Amino acid sequence: MPTAAGLYYFAHGEEFQDRPPVLLIHGAGGSHLNWPPQIRRLNGQRVFTLDLPGHGKSEGVCRQDITEYVKSVYEFMKALRLSSAVVVGFSMGSAIALSLALKYRKRVLGLGLIGSGGKMRVAPSTLELASNGSTFLSAVETIVENSYGSDVDPRVKELAVQQMEETRQAVLYSDLIACDAFDVMERVNKIRVPTMLVCGSADRMTPPNRSEYLRDQIEGAQLHIVEGASHMVVIERPDEMAGLLSEFLDQFHY
Repeated sequence: MPTAAGLYYFAHGEEFQDRPPVLLIHGAGGSHLNWPPQIRRLNGQRVFTLDLPGHGKSEGVCRQDITEYVKSVYEFMKALRLSSAVVVGFSMGSAIALSLALKYRKRVLGLGLIGSGGKMRVAPSTLELASNGSTFLSAVETIVENSYGSDVDPRVKELAVQQMEETRQAVLYSDLIACDAFDVMERVNKIRVPTMLVCGSADRMTPPNRSEYLRDQIEGAQLHIVEGASHMVVIERPDEMAGLLSEFLDQFHY
C-alpha cells in the first residue's frame, strides 16, 4: 500500500514525466474513492489521489483546521519529492488547495476548485448532529440529501450514505469544524496561478455565487457552471468533469 508522509495515495500515469503532477484532494468525511476512476486515471496525466490524515486508508489523526491539512499535504509533496503540482480540490479539498496556494505559492502551479468558496460555513444544526454519535447518521443523511440533486438515482444517495457512514464520527465532525472556520475571502485576490472553477448550477452546499466571487477575485480564473448538477458534480458528471480537467491541464508542461 503506497504511502508518503503517513498518507495513502493512488498514483496514475507516472510515465508522463513531461507533465507536472496533479494532486486530487477529497472533501469532508471522504477519501480518494470520492474521485471517480475517469478522474483518478486521467488520460495522459500524472495523478496522485490521496487520503487526508485519518481518512480512508491513511493513518493519523484528523484535523479541525484547514491549515493543519495544508501542512499534511505539503509534507506529502516533500516526501514524494514533488517540487510543485497542479492542485485540484473538491469542497473541503478546495479550501485546502486555496490555502496551500496562499501559503506555499511556489509549490502550486495551478488550481482546480470544484464546489468551492472563499469561506465554507456549515449549518449549526448539521454541526450539532455530527457532534454526537447518536445523531451521526442523521448528520450524514442531511449532508448527502443536500449534496445531491433531486433527480439523482436514489441508489447513488444510498451508496453515498453507506460510504460516509464508514467514516468515523470524530473525523466528519472535525472536518465540518475545519470548514466552518475557513475564510480566505479577503486574501484570494493574491492568488496568481491559472485557476479553473467548476460548480453545479443546483449546488446548495456551495452555491454558484461562491465560485463567481472567486472568479472575480482571482486574476484570469475561468468558471464552468454545470447545468443541472449539484454539489457532487464530480460524481454526477464524471465524464464531463474529466473533460474539463483535461482541457485545463493541457496548458501545463515541463
